[in-house]
Amino acid sequence: MSEKKTEKGRSGRGASDRLFERVKTAKGRKISSTRWLERQLNDPYVAAAQRQGFRSRAAFKLIEIDERFKFLRRGQKIIDLGAAPGGWSQIAADKIGSAKGQGKVIAIDIQEMSPLMGVDFMLLDFMDDNAPEKVLELAGGRVNAVISDMAAPVTGHRNTDHLRTISLAEAAAWFSFDALEKGGLFCAKVFQGGTENDLLRELKARFGSVSHVKPKASRKESVELYVIAQDFRG
Repeated sequence: MSEKKTEKGRSGRGASDRLFERVKTAKGRKISSTRWLERQLNDPYVAAAQRQGFRSRAAFKLIEIDERFKFLRRGQKIIDLGAAPGGWSQIAADKIGSAKGQGKVIAIDIQEMSPLMGVDFMLLDFMDDNAPEKVLELAGGRVNAVISDMAAPVTGHRNTDHLRTISLAEAAAWFSFDALEKGGLFCAKVFQGGTENDLLRELKARFGSVSHVKPKASRKESVELYVIAQDFRG
Protein backbone atom coordinates (compact mmCIF):
# COMPACT_ATOMS: atom_id res chain seq x y z
CA MET A 1 0.00 0.00 0.00
CA SER A 2 1.03 3.60 -0.41
CA GLU A 3 -0.08 6.97 0.83
CA LYS A 4 0.24 10.32 -0.96
CA LYS A 5 1.81 13.34 0.64
CA THR A 6 2.16 16.81 -0.78
CA GLU A 7 5.68 18.24 -0.61
CA LYS A 8 6.44 21.90 -1.20
CA GLY A 9 8.80 22.66 -4.04
CA ARG A 10 12.01 24.23 -2.74
CA SER A 11 13.57 25.56 -5.90
CA GLY A 12 12.31 29.11 -5.31
CA ARG A 13 10.14 31.20 -7.57
CA GLY A 14 7.96 29.19 -9.93
CA ALA A 15 8.25 25.98 -7.94
CA SER A 16 5.00 24.09 -7.57
CA ASP A 17 3.74 21.56 -5.10
CA ARG A 18 4.23 17.98 -6.19
CA LEU A 19 2.64 14.79 -4.99
CA PHE A 20 5.01 12.40 -3.25
CA GLU A 21 3.86 8.82 -2.86
CA ARG A 22 5.03 7.17 0.34
CA VAL A 23 5.07 3.36 0.32
CA LYS A 24 4.13 1.53 3.49
CA THR A 25 6.32 -1.40 4.43
CA ALA A 26 4.26 -4.54 3.90
CA LYS A 27 4.67 -7.64 6.02
CA GLY A 28 7.51 -9.73 4.66
CA ARG A 29 8.85 -6.96 2.43
CA LYS A 30 12.40 -5.81 3.11
CA ILE A 31 12.99 -2.13 3.87
CA SER A 32 15.36 -1.94 0.89
CA SER A 33 12.59 -3.25 -1.38
CA THR A 34 10.17 -0.68 -0.01
CA ARG A 35 12.65 2.12 -0.66
CA TRP A 36 13.24 0.88 -4.22
CA LEU A 37 9.50 0.79 -4.88
CA GLU A 38 9.12 4.28 -3.42
CA ARG A 39 11.86 5.60 -5.71
CA GLN A 40 10.20 3.98 -8.71
CA LEU A 41 6.79 5.49 -7.91
CA ASN A 42 8.24 8.97 -7.46
CA ASP A 43 10.82 8.94 -10.26
CA PRO A 44 9.81 11.34 -13.07
CA TYR A 45 11.94 9.40 -15.57
CA VAL A 46 10.11 6.17 -14.76
CA ALA A 47 6.80 7.93 -15.34
CA ALA A 48 8.07 9.51 -18.57
CA ALA A 49 9.36 6.15 -19.83
CA GLN A 50 5.93 4.62 -19.25
CA ARG A 51 4.19 7.48 -21.05
CA GLN A 52 6.51 7.32 -24.05
CA GLY A 53 6.56 3.53 -24.29
CA PHE A 54 10.22 3.06 -23.42
CA ARG A 55 11.38 -0.23 -21.94
CA SER A 56 13.15 1.51 -19.03
CA ARG A 57 14.17 4.88 -17.61
CA ALA A 58 17.69 4.07 -18.87
CA ALA A 59 16.49 5.01 -22.36
CA PHE A 60 16.77 8.67 -21.35
CA LYS A 61 20.44 8.19 -20.42
CA LEU A 62 21.31 7.04 -23.93
CA ILE A 63 19.20 9.83 -25.44
CA GLU A 64 21.21 12.37 -23.41
CA ILE A 65 24.56 10.78 -24.25
CA ASP A 66 23.71 10.72 -27.96
CA GLU A 67 22.50 14.33 -27.89
CA ARG A 68 25.91 15.32 -26.57
CA PHE A 69 28.16 13.08 -28.69
CA LYS A 70 25.88 12.52 -31.74
CA PHE A 71 27.10 9.04 -32.63
CA LEU A 72 23.86 7.18 -33.47
CA ARG A 73 23.18 7.65 -37.19
CA ARG A 74 21.10 5.99 -39.88
CA GLY A 75 22.38 2.72 -41.27
CA GLN A 76 24.91 2.03 -38.52
CA LYS A 77 25.65 -1.26 -36.81
CA ILE A 78 25.51 -1.19 -32.99
CA ILE A 79 26.26 -3.78 -30.29
CA ASP A 80 24.41 -3.30 -27.00
CA LEU A 81 25.90 -5.25 -24.06
CA GLY A 82 23.76 -5.85 -20.97
CA ALA A 83 20.71 -4.86 -22.99
CA ALA A 84 17.73 -6.17 -20.97
CA PRO A 85 15.02 -4.97 -20.61
CA GLY A 86 15.85 -3.13 -23.84
CA GLY A 87 15.79 0.62 -23.17
CA TRP A 88 19.09 1.32 -24.91
CA SER A 89 18.42 -1.10 -27.79
CA GLN A 90 15.05 0.55 -28.33
CA ILE A 91 16.61 4.00 -28.70
CA ALA A 92 19.47 2.73 -30.85
CA ALA A 93 17.09 0.89 -33.20
CA ASP A 94 15.01 4.04 -33.64
CA LYS A 95 18.03 6.29 -34.22
CA ILE A 96 19.75 4.09 -36.80
CA GLY A 97 16.53 2.94 -38.49
CA SER A 98 17.05 -0.79 -38.04
CA ALA A 99 13.29 -1.35 -37.60
CA LYS A 100 12.99 -0.15 -41.21
CA GLY A 101 15.82 -2.29 -42.49
CA GLN A 102 18.58 0.28 -42.11
CA GLY A 103 21.55 -0.77 -39.98
CA LYS A 104 21.55 -3.38 -37.26
CA VAL A 105 21.33 -3.57 -33.46
CA ILE A 106 22.76 -6.66 -31.76
CA ALA A 107 21.67 -6.95 -28.12
CA ILE A 108 23.20 -9.30 -25.55
CA ASP A 109 22.17 -10.06 -22.00
CA ILE A 110 22.29 -12.86 -19.44
CA GLN A 111 18.57 -12.24 -18.81
CA GLU A 112 15.70 -12.77 -21.24
CA MET A 113 14.50 -9.75 -23.19
CA SER A 114 11.16 -9.39 -24.97
CA PRO A 115 11.54 -9.05 -28.75
CA LEU A 116 12.11 -5.58 -30.22
CA MET A 117 11.63 -4.73 -33.88
CA GLY A 118 14.97 -4.10 -35.52
CA VAL A 119 16.98 -5.75 -32.71
CA ASP A 120 18.73 -9.14 -32.86
CA PHE A 121 18.87 -10.47 -29.31
CA MET A 122 21.20 -13.14 -27.97
CA LEU A 123 20.72 -14.70 -24.53
CA LEU A 124 24.32 -14.95 -23.41
CA ASP A 125 26.65 -14.39 -20.48
CA PHE A 126 29.10 -11.92 -21.96
CA MET A 127 31.77 -13.00 -19.48
CA ASP A 128 31.86 -16.54 -20.92
CA ASP A 129 35.09 -17.25 -22.79
CA ASN A 130 33.38 -17.91 -26.12
CA ALA A 131 30.84 -15.06 -25.86
CA PRO A 132 32.79 -12.39 -27.80
CA GLU A 133 33.27 -14.74 -30.75
CA LYS A 134 29.52 -15.51 -30.85
CA VAL A 135 28.62 -11.82 -30.72
CA LEU A 136 31.01 -10.91 -33.53
CA GLU A 137 29.62 -13.76 -35.62
CA LEU A 138 26.09 -12.44 -35.16
CA ALA A 139 27.26 -8.91 -36.00
CA GLY A 140 28.71 -10.16 -39.27
CA GLY A 141 31.68 -7.81 -39.22
CA ARG A 142 32.95 -4.72 -37.46
CA VAL A 143 30.48 -2.24 -35.99
CA ASN A 144 30.16 1.53 -35.51
CA ALA A 145 29.60 1.50 -31.74
CA VAL A 146 29.75 -0.80 -28.74
CA ILE A 147 27.54 0.45 -25.91
CA SER A 148 27.33 -1.16 -22.48
CA ASP A 149 25.03 -0.47 -19.57
CA MET A 150 26.26 -3.62 -17.81
CA ALA A 151 26.57 -3.45 -14.03
CA ALA A 152 27.18 -6.17 -11.48
CA PRO A 153 24.41 -6.83 -8.94
CA VAL A 154 24.78 -4.31 -6.13
CA THR A 155 26.11 -5.68 -2.85
CA GLY A 156 25.89 -2.42 -0.91
CA HIS A 157 29.67 -2.41 -0.41
CA ARG A 158 30.86 0.50 -2.55
CA ASN A 159 34.40 -0.75 -3.28
CA THR A 160 33.17 -4.22 -4.19
CA ASP A 161 30.45 -2.85 -6.46
CA HIS A 162 32.96 -0.51 -8.11
CA LEU A 163 35.47 -3.29 -8.82
CA ARG A 164 32.84 -5.68 -10.18
CA THR A 165 31.35 -3.09 -12.50
CA ILE A 166 34.80 -1.95 -13.66
CA SER A 167 35.64 -5.57 -14.54
CA LEU A 168 32.59 -5.64 -16.81
CA ALA A 169 33.60 -2.31 -18.37
CA GLU A 170 37.11 -3.67 -18.98
CA ALA A 171 35.74 -6.80 -20.66
CA ALA A 172 33.47 -4.64 -22.83
CA ALA A 173 36.38 -2.36 -23.77
CA TRP A 174 38.67 -5.20 -24.81
CA PHE A 175 35.82 -6.65 -26.84
CA SER A 176 35.31 -3.27 -28.53
CA PHE A 177 38.94 -3.26 -29.70
CA ASP A 178 38.11 -6.32 -31.82
CA ALA A 179 34.59 -5.25 -32.76
CA LEU A 180 34.87 -1.59 -33.77
CA GLU A 181 35.67 -0.26 -37.19
CA LYS A 182 37.98 2.71 -37.50
CA GLY A 183 36.34 5.88 -36.16
CA GLY A 184 33.97 3.89 -33.94
CA LEU A 185 32.73 4.72 -30.43
CA PHE A 186 32.75 2.86 -27.12
CA CYS A 187 30.41 3.75 -24.23
CA ALA A 188 30.26 1.91 -20.92
CA LYS A 189 29.01 2.34 -17.38
CA VAL A 190 31.63 2.89 -14.68
CA PHE A 191 31.35 4.28 -11.14
CA GLN A 192 32.35 7.63 -9.67
CA GLY A 193 36.07 7.79 -9.32
CA GLY A 194 36.05 7.26 -13.07
CA THR A 195 37.68 4.59 -15.14
CA GLU A 196 40.54 2.59 -13.63
CA ASN A 197 43.98 3.85 -14.65
CA ASP A 198 44.97 0.78 -16.68
CA LEU A 199 41.74 0.83 -18.67
CA LEU A 200 41.89 4.60 -19.11
CA ARG A 201 45.40 4.33 -20.54
CA GLU A 202 44.25 1.67 -23.00
CA LEU A 203 41.30 3.77 -24.12
CA LYS A 204 43.41 6.90 -24.56
CA ALA A 205 45.93 4.92 -26.60
CA ARG A 206 43.30 3.46 -28.90
CA PHE A 207 40.78 6.32 -29.27
CA GLY A 208 41.06 9.94 -30.30
CA SER A 209 39.26 11.26 -27.21
CA VAL A 210 37.97 9.90 -23.91
CA SER A 211 35.37 11.60 -21.69
CA HIS A 212 33.23 10.87 -18.64
CA VAL A 213 29.62 11.96 -18.36
CA LYS A 214 26.82 11.63 -15.81
CA PRO A 215 23.45 12.01 -17.59
CA LYS A 216 20.75 14.02 -15.86
CA ALA A 217 18.60 10.88 -16.06
CA SER A 218 20.97 9.13 -13.64
CA ARG A 219 19.57 9.28 -10.13
CA LYS A 220 21.24 11.96 -8.02
CA GLU A 221 22.20 9.43 -5.36
CA SER A 222 23.69 7.07 -7.95
CA VAL A 223 27.48 6.84 -8.27
CA GLU A 224 27.31 5.73 -11.90
CA LEU A 225 29.20 7.49 -14.67
CA TYR A 226 29.68 6.64 -18.32
CA VAL A 227 32.99 6.61 -20.14
CA ILE A 228 32.78 7.68 -23.79
CA ALA A 229 35.71 6.84 -26.07
CA GLN A 230 35.44 8.33 -29.57
CA ASP A 231 37.29 7.97 -32.88
CA PHE A 232 38.69 4.45 -32.61
CA ARG A 233 42.10 4.35 -34.22
CA GLY A 234 41.82 0.74 -35.37
